[in-house]
Amino acid sequence: MRVCVIGAGLSGLAAARALNDRGIDFVCLEKAPDVGGIWRQPQAGERGPGYRTLHLNTAKQLTCYADFPMPESYPLYPRHSQFAAYLRSFAEWAGVLDRIELRTEVLSVRQEADGSWTVVSRDGDGTQASRRFEHVIVASGHHTDPALPDPLPAGAASFTGRILHSLDYHDGAEFTGKRTVVVGLGASAVDIAADLSRHAEQTVLSVRRGLHIVPKQLFGMSVDEIADAPWWSAMSFAEQRRFVEQALLVARGRLSDYGLPEPDHPVFSSAVTLSDEILSRIRHGAVTPKPAIDSFDGDRVVFTDGTCAEADAVVYCTGFRLTFPFLPEDSPLRQDGAVELYRRVVPADRPGLYFLGLVRPVGAITRLVEAQAQWVTRLIGGEAALPGQDEMREEIGTYLDGIVQRYGRTEGASIQVDVGPYLNEFRETLNV
Repeated sequence: MRVCVIGAGLSGLAAARALNDRGIDFVCLEKAPDVGGIWRQPQAGERGPGYRTLHLNTAKQLTCYADFPMPESYPLYPRHSQFAAYLRSFAEWAGVLDRIELRTEVLSVRQEADGSWTVVSRDGDGTQASRRFEHVIVASGHHTDPALPDPLPAGAASFTGRILHSLDYHDGAEFTGKRTVVVGLGASAVDIAADLSRHAEQTVLSVRRGLHIVPKQLFGMSVDEIADAPWWSAMSFAEQRRFVEQALLVARGRLSDYGLPEPDHPVFSSAVTLSDEILSRIRHGAVTPKPAIDSFDGDRVVFTDGTCAEADAVVYCTGFRLTFPFLPEDSPLRQDGAVELYRRVVPADRPGLYFLGLVRPVGAITRLVEAQAQWVTRLIGGEAALPGQDEMREEIGTYLDGIVQRYGRTEGASIQVDVGPYLNEFRETLNV
């Protein structure tokens, strides 16, 4: 068979559709019992980041596939179950469901001497299979390996409450009447803190480093619609930064007014957090900000300012590691954690291996993934060609140097992209 696609979430389905449309033989392997990726609500016994209050942070008209709009009945920011249903409808519409093997986990992917790829998988009955492919497209996402502080703060081993990661958090109702602490200030942290504050007796938000919190809408427009507007693209980067900083000052004031640390970096120099709720929940007294956790003491959580809070549960919303345990160790991560991919898709020294969706845009990812899928399909079909390895390495180095200049050497920064410029790279190649 020519192509193996790993994962049937948003990225894997885009790849499946592009391959199917061009008549390229493929199979898609998905370890979950249905398509949808992180947007599926985990079933009994499953781990997954799809907590019940999860919604899109990007507008539905920019998050849908190009020629398959979401239902008009959907709100601007659909909930996870609606988006999961949309993804399944897309798979049916695109005619790719019969090419997807569900409950099939990829165990290993290795390249043979002749350049082909051997993929070993295990189905729901435990039966292993080994198959040979010309190409492998990795579209399995990067929300499976939870990142926790290593080591955890002193006293964690004797903490009388429960310590969990956001991957294991599903429903705030499970914590009704409990005293809770949420660690982090990213998207999952503010979502989970807001959710818990409606059920728990107490919700504390422990924040080590300030991040820019951006409302989902400014001036009555979704922020990703603003980022897609021609007048926005016409601005220089400095003008865009100044515009957003002034708009945030008007929309919500200073974060220190809410008891949160001010960011130690300008906007767009790190990931931003989109939320309409968390600042309101703080102002209503439902969420109490605190600094980083210093230690645990019995049933108490002690913070770096010397204050403490009794807690029954601590939820670490500290992100995920970029890991691909089924791949060779050197693909595609450097020792420092940076992702080395030409156009954020192709490893320079691994012909026939591609990564879709391994990017973090400020805005909707769907158009980027579709462009990646169309380009990869052209490469596989012989309608496009890659440059030489030296040229690809030069592009990777230039990109990573730019990332360091803008974001520093922060974890995960190497997958940041700007939607407009990144799309333009593919539009030139695809002639669209």
